[in-house]
Amino acid sequence: MYCVVLWMVTVCTDFHGETDLTGKFDNHSTERILFYTGRIREIHEVRGKDNVGAKMDSMELEREKVGDYKVNIIDTPGHVDFTIEVERALRVLDGAVLVLCSVSGVQSQTMTVDRQMKRYSVPRIAFINKMDRAGANPWRVIDQIRSKLHLSAAAVQVPIGSEDSFCGVVDLIHEKALYNEGPKGETVREAPIPADLKDLVHTKRQQLIEAVADVDDEIADIFLCEETPTPEQLMAGIRRATLARKFVPVYMGSAYKNTGVQPMLDGVGHYLPSPNDVENVALDVKNHEAKVVLSSDSEKPFVGLAFKLEEGRFGQLTYVRVYQGTLAKGMTLYNVRTGKKVKVPRVVRMHSNEMEDVESVAAGEICALFGVECSSGDSFTDGQSRLAMTSIFVPEPVIQLAIHPKGKDTANFSKALNRFQKEDPTFRVHVDNESKETIISGMGELHLEIYVERMRREYNVECTTGKPQVAFRETITQKATFNYTHKKQSGGSGQFGRVIGYIEPTSAAVEAEIAEAQEQGETPLSETELAAKLQENHFDNQVVGGSIPSNFIPACEKGFNEALIKGPLTGHPITGARMVLQDGLAHSVDSNELAFRTATIYAFREAMAKASPIVLEPIMSVSVTAPSEFQGAVMGGINKRKGTITDSEVQEEYVVIQALVPLNNMFGYSTDLRSITQGKGEFAMEYLRHEPVMPNVQADLIKEYQEQRKAEQAAKN
Repeated sequence: MYCVVLWMVTVCTDFHGETDLTGKFDNHSTERILFYTGRIREIHEVRGKDNVGAKMDSMELEREKVGDYKVNIIDTPGHVDFTIEVERALRVLDGAVLVLCSVSGVQSQTMTVDRQMKRYSVPRIAFINKMDRAGANPWRVIDQIRSKLHLSAAAVQVPIGSEDSFCGVVDLIHEKALYNEGPKGETVREAPIPADLKDLVHTKRQQLIEAVADVDDEIADIFLCEETPTPEQLMAGIRRATLARKFVPVYMGSAYKNTGVQPMLDGVGHYLPSPNDVENVALDVKNHEAKVVLSSDSEKPFVGLAFKLEEGRFGQLTYVRVYQGTLAKGMTLYNVRTGKKVKVPRVVRMHSNEMEDVESVAAGEICALFGVECSSGDSFTDGQSRLAMTSIFVPEPVIQLAIHPKGKDTANFSKALNRFQKEDPTFRVHVDNESKETIISGMGELHLEIYVERMRREYNVECTTGKPQVAFRETITQKATFNYTHKKQSGGSGQFGRVIGYIEPTSAAVEAEIAEAQEQGETPLSETELAAKLQENHFDNQVVGGSIPSNFIPACEKGFNEALIKGPLTGHPITGARMVLQDGLAHSVDSNELAFRTATIYAFREAMAKASPIVLEPIMSVSVTAPSEFQGAVMGGINKRKGTITDSEVQEEYVVIQALVPLNNMFGYSTDLRSITQGKGEFAMEYLRHEPVMPNVQADLIKEYQEQRKAEQAAKN
């Protein structure tokens, strides 16, 4: 018996009133899993026609038993604005089931999830759902998995019937038909393969063997000897290739019609890893963050990761993945980040919003704790070591709102903002230095709307918000030197500090780093990771000979970070800049930290003026799905918003258009799209990268900022 952490996500778009606007994934599949594993007694639909609703609609974590396997299911929102939920789920799971729509296939959000899975090296199986829908075509979806996701994939099943006549699947490995019977499809009946499918089954089984032979040596040897692998040999080969992330077995079914879910559950047990099959690595804080391979041994010293926080009825609920050792009630934990010790008063397993008190949980499992003060991403040990798990990738916010409470209840207002920041690393709060307004930042309009609504519901704080503002950035495009002296004398001890060096775009250092990594054969960065790296700022100290005393270097770095907060062109933060401090001069009496901090700030501003600064704007990857008859109108609307169409594909009676559009031009697009498609069009977008704005847009932004500064100055006077 072992524990598998399973996470399921859908990227399905439903044009028959089934789209879940909250961003939840297709809970039909999970609801059946809970029923077939005996965890719930009745199946309730996502649409809530029975006035009960699906169990997983309020669910974050589930622990089930499938045959001899224990499974933890993590449910995450499917909307791209809540991408951090996907990131932290992927960070702690061992394997995943990728659920795709048999009609829509691979969409833009599928590609995003696939990139995230690759970032955390997560093996996965695929489940093509909604096989009962008109236009269902699993073979086209498998081709898309290969061409768009660049994954080696093959079907392990063949559907029996299609669309309305879909009634079961043929297992290609054991060559038998499987039918679901009973009121809820709880009984799986085995039968001979239908005569009209025997040729197709033979062809698809050969394709499966060939696909596995391409990625597994043992099956390749059998194939080259012109022998046929036994079902046991084929299953072993699929498991090896899946665990090595070289192959994706594809299952089919219709969760809504109670067909094909149990074979997919068998696939979870057969092909996804147990904690013992996954190499988890921690960093030894005491030993210069040296990598330490953890063991899924419950007898070893405890190591765990707090990957999610939630405010529950009894206070803060902390979700923890146990990587090594055992976590027990009453145990004292050591927070590696803060150095504080906390005692665990209560350990629970979660089932939707229900809790099951337990005395302890073993390595490989997930649980929730009460009364543990921490932040999302904190690592815990039992005090015998200082091992920290690697951090979760947190994308930068792309949109912000000014917000303030309508009444005088500022205590609850501040309490809510503090809690939301602890829960969600992509939700940021700061106070604008000039306007003194509270600014919240997030991943999209829906993301921020949800938090404003939560303030009203959970804290009784009505808020007013300003117009959404795009998270512009400023950067430099060329190298520029600086030699700045800060000198101030006004009686008594003065201030003196000289800094000499240069600034340059971060891209120069990143290119050298990438070239070195390629020489060493390391995995190249993805487009998203490269874009994030290019936006990083760096301070390099190359001072030798003590011309600037070492105790003043941190003050110089602090000055550099302060200078980045507000750029000279539009007042937005500066990204992608590297400052190299080469030399300087200090005075034995007048030099101090303030002098060198101030000197660095003015030196950076002076150099930036010579480094050809530009304004950057967030570019969004937009996917629009609409009836084919509106293709021209949709493309025209994207072009009108200065978008670049990168791909378009006709799927049955619908067209899917991929485009890159500046976020600043996407406000109000939802209304426009509904208007030009008679309410039948839908779109999704996600942040891709920052790119330079057009020269005329930059001129307008600079002019607007200058006028704003003048108005604020006049108000002060």
